[in-house]
Amino acid sequence: MHELHGHFFEDMSIGMTEIYSRTVTEADIVLFCGISGDSNPVHLDEQFAKTTMFKGRIAHGMLTASFISTVLGTKLPGPGCIYISQNLKFKAPVRIGDTVRARVTVTAVDQERGRITVSTVCHVGDTQVIDGEAMLMVPRRANLAQAAE
Repeated sequence: MHELHGHFFEDMSIGMTEIYSRTVTEADIVLFCGISGDSNPVHLDEQFAKTTMFKGRIAHGMLTASFISTVLGTKLPGPGCIYISQNLKFKAPVRIGDTVRARVTVTAVDQERGRITVSTVCHVGDTQVIDGEAMLMVPRRANLAQAAE
């Protein structure tokens, strides 16, 4: 791998997998609220959150989903890839102190279009909290060589 690029399209194969793990903190939730503007009290107000089906504060679903983007942009395929689409199913809540494990696995390689499809799954322990699928464009080695000329 080149230091400014992740895997090239030619290196992609079905079954390739990478993981990113992060323990969600109070600061993560507060900062995500500030960045996203999502100040839903289920994320910020314990008294309010206790009255919901979750019986306490939960992390933003999109904060948890952003860990998938971390895998894609830094590990698999890595720097240089372009996110085209993502679908998500939020299956269980994530709470402060939970360690989220985001796993990306290549499920299809489209040679003609230079795109890959990946499964995008997040777990807290044995509990699946997100299930999804994404499509990405991945740079070809030949295109990088042409750009360098």
